[in-house]
Amino acid sequence: MRKLTVFNQISLDGYFSDGHGDMSWAHKADAEWGAFAAENARGGGELVFGRVTYELMASFWPTRAALEAAPAVAERMNSLPKVVFSRSLDSASWNNTRLIKGDLAEEVRKLKAEPGPNMVVMGSGSIVAQLTDARLIDEYQLVVNGIVLGSGRTLFEGVKERANLRLKKTRSFSNGNVVLWYEATA
Repeated sequence: MRKLTVFNQISLDGYFSDGHGDMSWAHKADAEWGAFAAENARGGGELVFGRVTYELMASFWPTRAALEAAPAVAERMNSLPKVVFSRSLDSASWNNTRLIKGDLAEEVRKLKAEPGPNMVVMGSGSIVAQLTDARLIDEYQLVVNGIVLGSGRTLFEGVKERANLRLKKTRSFSNGNVVLWYEATA
């Protein structure tokens, strides 16, 4: 069975976007973080998005600015297979993207049962919450940023039941980011 991982940046107070939907605070570029991001991108897999995150990613990664700012990451983002879950999109034009309109949990169960690479959810807070409730996420890779936002959206907004996680490892960076790898437990 394919593994489903979440990779997301959060503030110290647990928000993935601020009260206005801004996530620019999460982009602390330096050489060490850039090398980590490039290495992470080389890991492959199939990217999973909700509509809002998909539209943000599709508007940036195929651009010249993305290719100049982070060439290794841009190459992988553009070439990897992608899935976007949306009830409102009619098509998905970003390279290697398929659009799925069905029930999120049911469709992810089907995807996990298919042969293929592991999958990674990036951004897409409402999808993360729904898949957490459905117990379909195998691992959470959370990048904690040294900032307090005070308000915003959490990745787990609307989760109805406790989800127990086991810390697998951590890594801190000189830019203040700390990556936490958690495994979902029964």
